[in-house]
Parts: sequence; structure tokens; C-alpha cells
Amino acid sequence: MSDRLQNVTGLAPTAKLPAYDRNALKAGILHLGPGAFFRAHFAPFTDGALAAAGGDWGIEVASLRTPDVADNLSAQNGLYTVLIRDTSGTTAHVMGSILKAHVAPRDPAGLLARLEDPDIRIVSMTVTEKAYGFDPATGGLDLKHPDIIADLANRHAPRGVIGYLVEGLARRRQKGIAPFTPLSCDNLPSNGAVLKRLVLEFTARIDAELRDWIEANVPFPSTMVDRITPASTDATYADAKRLTGRTDLAAIETEPFTQWVIEDHFANGRPAWEEVHGALMVEEVSAYEKMKLRMLNGAHSLLAYLGYTAGYEFVRDVMDDAGLSALARRHMNAAAATLDPVPGIDLDVYANELIARFANKAIAHRTYQIAMDGTQKLPQRLLEPATEALAKGSKAETYAIAVAAWMRYAMGIDRNGERYELRDPRAGEITALIADVPRNGGAVSAALFKLPGLFPKALTANIAWTEDVANKLEILIQDNRLPLY
Repeated sequence: MSDRLQNVTGLAPTAKLPAYDRNALKAGILHLGPGAFFRAHFAPFTDGALAAAGGDWGIEVASLRTPDVADNLSAQNGLYTVLIRDTSGTTAHVMGSILKAHVAPRDPAGLLARLEDPDIRIVSMTVTEKAYGFDPATGGLDLKHPDIIADLANRHAPRGVIGYLVEGLARRRQKGIAPFTPLSCDNLPSNGAVLKRLVLEFTARIDAELRDWIEANVPFPSTMVDRITPASTDATYADAKRLTGRTDLAAIETEPFTQWVIEDHFANGRPAWEEVHGALMVEEVSAYEKMKLRMLNGAHSLLAYLGYTAGYEFVRDVMDDAGLSALARRHMNAAAATLDPVPGIDLDVYANELIARFANKAIAHRTYQIAMDGTQKLPQRLLEPATEALAKGSKAETYAIAVAAWMRYAMGIDRNGERYELRDPRAGEITALIADVPRNGGAVSAALFKLPGLFPKALTANIAWTEDVANKLEILIQDNRLPLY
């Protein structure tokens, strides 16, 4: 396609361009999983750091699965457009921090070569929670995960993220090369600590000395990312072309707000991310992470499940429902009550900001997109804080509503009787559990509470709370509405 975004010369003056010389850049970061979330936060923060302080911190990206995004980036020399939307309009920022894109299944040896290159000092990732091979029941390695099984059996030819990280570190150790820093940016609680545990458990099964070397020499900083990023649509690509003058099939859209909190523990340097608005380098990220997971993500999941089954396509549409908007604020208050103080953050102000962000008419964030992978998201967003709230004497009512809403969604049929795909890694188990039970709140909730490893015993043993869930689910089954206000 002759008009593809391949260089920054001759672009429309409405587009903001990279403020550094891309031709002088070398890659210092390898990123696994170049999806929209990465392109909306990690790459722009790195773009800003390069503009502010320079350094050899260009990014190479690698897809471990589907090639589409990597191919589109390759066709555009790594350039792509970030559209920032709010009610005042849309602005276009062309990102230049990505230098090259790889597709791992096509050239696994090429990806392994990049992992052992001394110039690569950070290996970051946004691969979604389900790609790590994490067993939520134990907090450790899922030995039934297909990638974990394959990579333990054939460690020198990995296909999954843990396998690639371990093999890359093994090669560096063998050749006397300093390790890279693995940097998870996925919505896992304590994502760095989780990644470290998975890597060490995996490595212990194949090479005890390598395991000890990794534990002694490789930091695993945790991060917290906050930026709402809807899936790209035809409107995204049309606006990118209008504002840049070029076709951009890697364009993404997002909101003005952006925040990235990063533990400042790196083995061999990092970009000057702290020079970019919204980035915060800290010693410990857990307080910020818990705030975001419980207040933003928890409320998002609540609205997504209630909204989707009630017929609302976008979160902004859900927020037009006064009862649901008020419920979201109530839930944020309940989530805030489970948190310790967060340095520099007023939780009441933060909640008000979230309500405004959810209601942003310029952002088309689909409820169906947020609803996917529920069994991976519920524990940290809803179930852990619900357990804490009940322990403190709260009735945890908004958590009961949220869980009932997920159970209603898990039934796989909308208010008009149309079936939809759950898009959950445990969809088969969920469907089997409720296949032969009566379609009422008590029977469906009792079946789903038995889903192995999902609900803590402290919740399922709380009779009053589980009855509350069942009653609310019954109302949702009957008419998709709750007496919210």
C-alpha cells in the first residue's frame, strides 16, 4: 500500500512527530506482546523519555502468537499513531520508539538471538494474564498450561513467555553476558514478584544452578499501568489517516489520562521514564497497584458484566444510566475502604476522576472487551477485596452485585436470548458446571461457586454473602436489572 505510514516526512501538520533522530537509535528494549495496551503506554512513555534524555533505548517488539500487529508495524518501519480522544477533540501523536518487529513462530531462533544480545537490557511484556502459565489456586506455575508443558519438555526451543525468558537468561549466563531485566506490564497483582516466582519454579525443574544465578542477579520490578485503551476500529484508522495523511493499520486510540508506576530496580540501566508526565519511579508499587486494580478495574468489571447483559455496548453508555453510574461510585468507595493510604493520592479525588474517565464520550470502550478473561481478573479485582471487606464487618454488597453480574454473564445468553462466546480460558469448565442446573439464581450461583480455585473459602463459607449473590443473580436472570437506586 503506497500511502502507508513509513516515514515522518510530509505528514500532515496536525500530527505530532517524534522529537529525536530515529536513525541514530539502537534497540535496548525487547518487548513481548505488541498489542494496543503496549502501544498506548509503554511505547509512548519510552518515546517521551527518548525526546527528553536520549539514550539507546529504542524498542524491538515480538509477537509470540498472531502476526498481524507485528506485520503492520514492520510495513510501517515501526511507526504508528496514537490518537488521544476527549470531548474537546482528537489529537494524533506519531510514535517512533519501535525500531523493528518480529514474529516468534516464524523465526524463533531470531528472537532467541535478540534475547542474548548484550544491547538488549530490558525485556518487557504485555502478553495478558493467561499467557504466563500462572496457577491462581497455588500462586505458582501451572504445570497443565500448554506452553509450560511444551517448554519444560523442550527448553531450548521455547514457545511461551516463561520459556523464552529462561532460555534467554541461560544463554547470557553461559556466555558471561549481564542479564536483562524482565519487566511485566500486565494486570497481575505484584506482577514482577509473580513473574519471578514463575521463572524460578520453571528453572528449578531444568537447571538448579541457573535458578540460583537468576535469583541472585536478575531483578523483577513490578509495575502498575493505568490508561483506558479500547480496541481499534475503522473509525480509529480513518481518523489516523485524516490527521496524519497516511494509512496506519497499527493506529490505536486512548484517553488523555496516563499513569505508569515502576519499581526502580534494573540490572543494567533504563530509559529516563521519570522525565515523562505520568511516570513515577518508586521503591514499592503495591499500594498504587492495589488502588488501580480494586477501584478502576473492579468497577470496570462490574459495569462491563452488568452493562453487556443489559444491552449496553460501551462503558460510556453504561454511565448514562444514573443507577449504574451511582453504583460504580458506591463500589469505588467500598474498594477504597479496603486500601491502605496511597502516597500522594487522594482516593476520593481519584474516584471522581475515574467516573469522569468512564463517562468520556470520546472513548468507545466495549463492555464485551472488558468482560473477557473473567476468571483471570476476578480474584485481584473483586474476590480478594470482598474477602477483606467481609472480614472487617462490611456486607460487601457491591461485590455481591459484581459477582452476580459475572455469573449472569457466564450463562452465555443475552437479554434477547442470543448466545455469545464467553472468551474466557475456563469457558469449557464454566459451561459444563451450569449445563444441567436450573436457570435460577440459587442453582447457578451454587454451581459456579464450585469452580475449582476461583472463589476463596472465606467467601463461599459466608452463607449470608453467598445468599446475597444468589438473590441478586435471580433478579438479573429475571430482568437484567437490580434495584440500584
